[in-house]
Amino acid sequence: MLGGLSLPASADPARYEIDPEHTTVAFLVDHVGYAAVLGVFDEVSGGFTYDIDTQELSDLRVTVATGSVGSRNAARDGHLRSADFLDTDAFPEMVFAADGGTPEGDASGTVTGGLTLLGETHPLTLDVTLNKAAAYPFGHGRFTLGLTARGSLMRSDWGMTYGVDNGMVADEVRLIIETEATRAE
Repeated sequence: MLGGLSLPASADPARYEIDPEHTTVAFLVDHVGYAAVLGVFDEVSGGFTYDIDTQELSDLRVTVATGSVGSRNAARDGHLRSADFLDTDAFPEMVFAADGGTPEGDASGTVTGGLTLLGETHPLTLDVTLNKAAAYPFGHGRFTLGLTARGSLMRSDWGMTYGVDNGMVADEVRLIIETEATRAE
């Protein structure tokens, strides 16, 4: 999937865990055509297995607590948690799972997997960039990958159609993911 930075030879596949304190999972959705609303999920966990030498990715699983959504507006956040959108009472998690990626350069590629949301799983492709791969310069000191991912989905694919027909809320959701993942010891 991603590689090509100056790294030690013979890295072998390693397990990486997402650092929730250094991870942002966010989205942008156009609102009535005026501006995009930014939302952020505060509770994210997961990990993957990655071989830096071969750029092989496997066992990727990221879980997001849907009730942790925030958009800096309490009334809108309540609506986002309702059955019109994320239905967080019935579906407290969304999960992205993939078992591979496609390298497109030394430090970029795509990951296609399944996003389970509202009880349905549909394909989702993310464009991924490896920003840095090195020992963390302080604190835990473990080998860490810094990753940026972008993608988009049509929320109607999951049956989330509130506001689509009348143009109040766009169907397309643009995803923004920034994360640090540390190699498990």
